[in-house]
Amino acid sequence: MTEKTVLNGITWNHSRGYVSVVATAQRYTEIHPNVEINWKKRSLQEFADAPIQELAKQYDLLVIDHPWAGFAADSGILVSLQDHIEADYLQNQADNEVGKSHVSYIFGDNQCALAIDAATPVASYRADLLERYDLELPQTWDDLLQLARAKRVIMPGIPIDTLMNFYMLCVTQGEDLFANDEWSVSDEMALQALEQLRELTNLCPSDIFNWNPITVYDTLSTQDDYVYCPFAYGYSNYSRRGYSEHILTFGDMVAIGDYGRCQSTLGGTGLAISSSSHAVDVAVDYAKFTASPTIQQTIFVENGGQPGHRSAWVDEEVNRRTNNYFAGTLPALDRAYLRPRFPGYLHFQDHAGDPIREYNMNGGDAKTVLDKMKTWFDEAKAMYQA
Repeated sequence: MTEKTVLNGITWNHSRGYVSVVATAQRYTEIHPNVEINWKKRSLQEFADAPIQELAKQYDLLVIDHPWAGFAADSGILVSLQDHIEADYLQNQADNEVGKSHVSYIFGDNQCALAIDAATPVASYRADLLERYDLELPQTWDDLLQLARAKRVIMPGIPIDTLMNFYMLCVTQGEDLFANDEWSVSDEMALQALEQLRELTNLCPSDIFNWNPITVYDTLSTQDDYVYCPFAYGYSNYSRRGYSEHILTFGDMVAIGDYGRCQSTLGGTGLAISSSSHAVDVAVDYAKFTASPTIQQTIFVENGGQPGHRSAWVDEEVNRRTNNYFAGTLPALDRAYLRPRFPGYLHFQDHAGDPIREYNMNGGDAKTVLDKMKTWFDEAKAMYQA
């Protein structure tokens, strides 16, 4: 009897992140009876905070955020997929990426993961409540503020989402914060973005400062007080029958002045393989299976996943099942901002949202907030140069 190959993977504990890969693993092992794939899950906060170098010692398969790409390239803890996957396959992934999802896992010449999941902050709303309350769907920033003054708007207000929204406001209004991986946004624009965020969040309930996107969607889909979320990382699950009490409709975000619609900050996840895996070839084959167009359009998305392959986003049947989630949000994905990925960047990301959230909650001096952010960035760069 041939000895069974066992692979262990780690992902995050939401239907989008867990059920989707369990389903692909189940089908893969049915096709390959001598392979067993076991997925474990961790909380969304642990997903953001856990050191990847420790996880790579314990697991063969890792679902990761793309800001880890630089560290992975520098440390060698993840398999360089360009050395194990044929060029035609990778080219297909590149040709069919959603926004910059595929390229987000490439740092230098190293590809550390396959983009199996794509996301960016998008707008969402309760269509039934807009009709009930005779409200218009906001199209501009001023419309959004007006709806927020009517106490109908909620959004995530925890540090990481607040920081990503700060990026969004700067980039949308014409300034790249980190051109060439340096601090490049002007003080004038940064302070303006901080003021805009504070004005909007203070028109929302104070509870939002403890809410992540999932909490926002759970609230929006079960309560009738709020009708609209202007930007939160999209979860197609809430646009599907049976997932929550009320279906949400997702679409593009409001426009700011003459700058056009908001350019939010790319998220999503990639499937990576630990360099210490005892069965790299099998793990690579499973990763290719999961990221393939056919599986992304079927098993993956049918089991709660939010695919990284463009073919699924434009698929008529996929959109029929998800209240047009993918077609409705694709323009926002395609223009999404790709944040830095250099080694050390996550030190900045882990800390820089805290003073913004504090400022949104309690006010104070915006310049002091900006100075703290610059200090965190300088420390991150120093780690990189070290």
